[in-house]
Amino acid sequence: MTTKKYNKYLAFALCVITTSVNIQGPLYAVYAHNDGYGVLATTIAFSFYVLGVIPVLLAFGGLSDRIGRRKVILISLTLSIAATALMLFYPYTRALAVARFVLGVGTALMAATATAYMIELLGSTDTMRATAWVTASTTIGFGLGPVLTTVSLMFYETNQPASFFLLLASGLFAMFLLYQLPETAPKRTNLPSSMLRRPYFNREVIWYGSGILICWATTGLVLSVIPSVLATHGLAKYAGISSMLAISCGLIVQPIAQKLDPQVSSKLGLLILLPAYALLAWGTLNANLPVILLAAFLASTSCYGFVYLGGMLGVAKSAGNEQARASAGYFLMAYIGLSVPVIFTGLIVDRYGAATAFYAFGVFSLVGVIVLFASQPILRTGRHSNANLHSVS
Repeated sequence: MTTKKYNKYLAFALCVITTSVNIQGPLYAVYAHNDGYGVLATTIAFSFYVLGVIPVLLAFGGLSDRIGRRKVILISLTLSIAATALMLFYPYTRALAVARFVLGVGTALMAATATAYMIELLGSTDTMRATAWVTASTTIGFGLGPVLTTVSLMFYETNQPASFFLLLASGLFAMFLLYQLPETAPKRTNLPSSMLRRPYFNREVIWYGSGILICWATTGLVLSVIPSVLATHGLAKYAGISSMLAISCGLIVQPIAQKLDPQVSSKLGLLILLPAYALLAWGTLNANLPVILLAAFLASTSCYGFVYLGGMLGVAKSAGNEQARASAGYFLMAYIGLSVPVIFTGLIVDRYGAATAFYAFGVFSLVGVIVLFASQPILRTGRHSNANLHSVS
């Protein structure tokens, strides 16, 4: 078997894992209706995902250095399959909270391991190529889930769409492929005796992590809040399409992002994000579907095109031998963005209305982008060695 096949097998597994994360998205309003809950309950259940992510990234960011890369990806895939099966047979918001928590644990394990594993499988010091494989496969997966469910529901409305069965079958096939991959984690004799290994932070991880925090907060808004708002306008069936556009279309601009300096790529993405969010808020409040879809597309080019790829590359280049832990730190900040601002937005929607919530979120995004641009000069441009790096450990 060639190395080329190895990276394709891993990419397929990563795509399956990330597909499971949002595959339930178009059914959020149905789950809430089954339990008689509102928008806040949906956003809280959605954010249980991060309750699974954060402890794993905080404590087990370097787990694959100790037990092996392949084993960690296999655990992640198993958890993805289990969470999908739970929602298939128990379509309620309460189960969604549990499933999102399990998915969070699995995705955190994958996020902290995938880039390092891909680099080692390719056997190359070219982090750009490995990062491109990881970002492409995960970007497709995050967006593919909701669109598969939307298409399934267009043919037959049910709490058990065909997309769930397809994912379960794909998960088993991905598991078969993973068993054929070699273990690549180097034998390191300087590992601490404790299994717990906290994320690695330096200036670059914090700066790029803050950028993806703002971006994924916007993505979380599209995935959890906007479907409920669309439902009030009779547009709930299009929530999956808007979710797909908000994630997977970023893949289109990733080839451009690969040619840019990581800082330039991230700043360009942040500049695109602000008008994209303004369009998204206006379109949602006015039930203008074309504008919503255009805004979701622009947000995707920002978040999953320029900022996601630029951030992962910048972090990988700055981390030295601590790539797994640095990835954990980067994704820790990303998932904080995917949860905390989203919960507060859902709370504001229920108490003060969607318009007030969207204005508040817009202020949060604008202030965050201004702070990042103001603090960009502190980064060590061109210094990607691990000298003088500081970690939280």
